[in-house]
Amino acid sequence: MRVMQTVRTSMLCLIVITAMTTAAAGGDKGRSSGHATPLDKKTEDRARYVIKIAGCNDCHTTGYAGAAGKIPEKDWLKGDPMGWRGPWGTTYATNLRLYMQKLSEDQWIKSSRSVESRPPMPWFALRVMTEQDLRAIYRFIRNLGPAGEPAPAYLPPDQEPLGPFILFPSSPEVSK
Repeated sequence: MRVMQTVRTSMLCLIVITAMTTAAAGGDKGRSSGHATPLDKKTEDRARYVIKIAGCNDCHTTGYAGAAGKIPEKDWLKGDPMGWRGPWGTTYATNLRLYMQKLSEDQWIKSSRSVESRPPMPWFALRVMTEQDLRAIYRFIRNLGPAGEPAPAYLPPDQEPLGPFILFPSSPEVSK
């Protein structure tokens, strides 16, 4: 019996070591897991820069614009309960910290290339970002870790939001 336990323990250790070695070598690239994606300093700095200049925090971080960007990174990209209401209905900025935990890196890239969201999300900006920038954003957000609550769900035009919202003027060009 003791020999069987030792064999099982040895096999388990071998499996764990193999999995860790494969992950460290990039063998699980593109898979979604509960672990942060590797992030080097250059990638981290690039992601931080792109997130700032692309305006991701403006909507996806509560109070960011009003605080002139002086929100600690630990509070970035948790979504916002502020609604954006227009002819399309009412949309809310997604909690990207939770969203990225559900996607692999490759799924994020694919989604970014095909997304077409309701206003005010500038989905067209995501589509023109370089793959390197999109991967940096993904890794940065994954390394921030899950935090916060999911954003409120989209509301169709005939439903009044319960919380605060910003009203956009009617325009047939942006209706969906």
